[in-house]
Amino acid sequence: QVQLVESGGGLVQTGGSLRLSCAASGRTSSISSMGWFRQTPGKEREFVSAIAWSRGYSDYADSVKGRFTISRDNAKNTVYLQMNSLKPEDTAVYYCATAESNYLYKRAGSYDYWGQGTQVTVSS
Repeated sequence: QVQLVESGGGLVQTGGSLRLSCAASGRTSSISSMGWFRQTPGKEREFVSAIAWSRGYSDYADSVKGRFTISRDNAKNTVYLQMNSLKPEDTAVYYCATAESNYLYKRAGSYDYWGQGTQVTVSS
C-alpha cells in the first residue's frame, strides 16, 4: 500500500499563492504517476493536474493552466502543486493520488491511493 499525506493548504486572498505538498510512503516503487484533484461539497472530485513519476511530463485542467504548476522530488517521494493567481473558484479540498500507470488519467476512479485532503480557501 501507499500512504499519502498532503499539507500546505490554508486561507489566502484572491491573487495569492499557495504550495501544496504530498508526501508518499510505503510501497512507493509502485507509483508511476501522481495526480491532484479537488472537491467542493455536493460535487464530484475534479481533476487538477498530474505528473509522470519517472519522466516528469505533466497535464493540467484547462481551468488551472498557466496558474498552477506540478512538480515532484523523487528523492523525497513528494509531489508539489504550486498555485498562483488564486481565485475564489479554486476553493476546495485538494487531494493527491497515485496510479500504477504512466498514463495521466483525469478520472478519479483510475487512481489507486488517496491522501486525506487539505483545505484551500480563497477569499474575494
